[in-house]
This record gives sequence, structure tokens and C-alpha cells, in this order.
Amino acid sequence: MDTFFISHGSPRLLISDKPARHFLESWKSKHLQVTPKAILVISAHWETTEPAVNIINGVNDTIYDFYNFPKHLYELKYPAPGAPELAKRVKELLQEAGYNSVEEDKSRGLDHGAWVPLILMYPEANIPVCQLSVQSHRDGTYHYNIGKALAPLRDEGVLIFGSGSATHNLRLLDHDNVVTPSWAVEFDNWLTESLLNGRYTHTSLSMILFLIQLP
Repeated sequence: MDTFFISHGSPRLLISDKPARHFLESWKSKHLQVTPKAILVISAHWETTEPAVNIINGVNDTIYDFYNFPKHLYELKYPAPGAPELAKRVKELLQEAGYNSVEEDKSRGLDHGAWVPLILMYPEANIPVCQLSVQSHRDGTYHYNIGKALAPLRDEGVLIFGSGSATHNLRLLDHDNVVTPSWAVEFDNWLTESLLNGRYTHTSLSMILFLIQLP
């Protein structure tokens, strides 16, 4: 099973006619034909001091962790089943790798970093999903080792994807302009070059997913 970084953009993606939406809608037909056993989402929208997994028995709640968007977006639901077995497996792998303080959150549902792309990728909401939090205050070595610890999940039929955006400044975005701002292009190019050349100094969620795929 491959791993991916999904740049989900703003929640408006669900009501827009953007290339990213069409990409996610064609996910099963063009990009990953194999159905995952379960899905682990590492969302930039869940930050904790120590790693945490949500262990949900039953249906995941839909978290609306965004503000001042169209009312319709707050009425959407993504009732995917929880993945408690996967969550416990994630905790086990992290603890084996030396991350002794892995918290269990038994009430947190899916934030929009998870359900916004998933509602387009797997609209049936029938694949178990759990989330792993991020520690944005930690360095590259810390996240490198998280990637190494989670790598065995690829051989267990688990789809792992990181969710967020390489850049995130919604106030500077012009939603009517199809041209990507120069500052976003420059940073994206820098991030790509840094990852490909092994400069893991940037604590980026995309870095975790890149490292999981290393041999």
C-alpha cells in the first residue's frame, strides 16, 4: 500500500470546481484501485504535546473545526466507522519505537483535514478510519522516526495519508484567480527540493509521509 500527502485546501473544495476536487473524486478509479483495509489520517489540524490516536468504537463524529464558511458545509456528515484495532496497532508501533507516551482519545472524531478529502475519495464512508496527531514543535529527527515506526502498516493493507497544505494562508488567496501565488510556488519548490535532497530540517507533515516510503 502506498502512502500519500493530500493537500486538501479549504473546506470550500467540496463546493468548488477545482482540479484538486476532480483529482480526489477520481481517486478510486485512477490513483488507488485497491480498497484499503483501514485508513490512518495524520492531520495537521490535530496538534498535541505527545502523539495521540483516536480510538472510536462505532461511528466517527464529524468535527467542524473551521469558521465563517457557507452554512451547507456545517451540515455535511462523514459517518465512517472508527478503526480501534488500527489505532491500537499505531500505538503499539510507536511505543516499540520508543514513543512511550502515546495518548488514547476515545471521543474525538474526524477533523476537516480528514473528512473533507475522504468525502470525495471514499464517499460511501464504509472504510474504518482513525487519526494520529502531530507535534509541530518537534524537530525533523522526531518525525523521521515516526515515519520509520509506521512503515509496517503499509504491508498490513492500511492506507496512510497526511492531510494539510504545503502552504496555508487563506487570507492571501484569491479564490477567483487560477494563478498560483508566487510565494506559494516558491515555498513548494523549496519543500520539494529539500525532501528530495534529504534536508529534513522542516517539521512538515509531508515529510512524515515521504519518509514512510523510504526503503
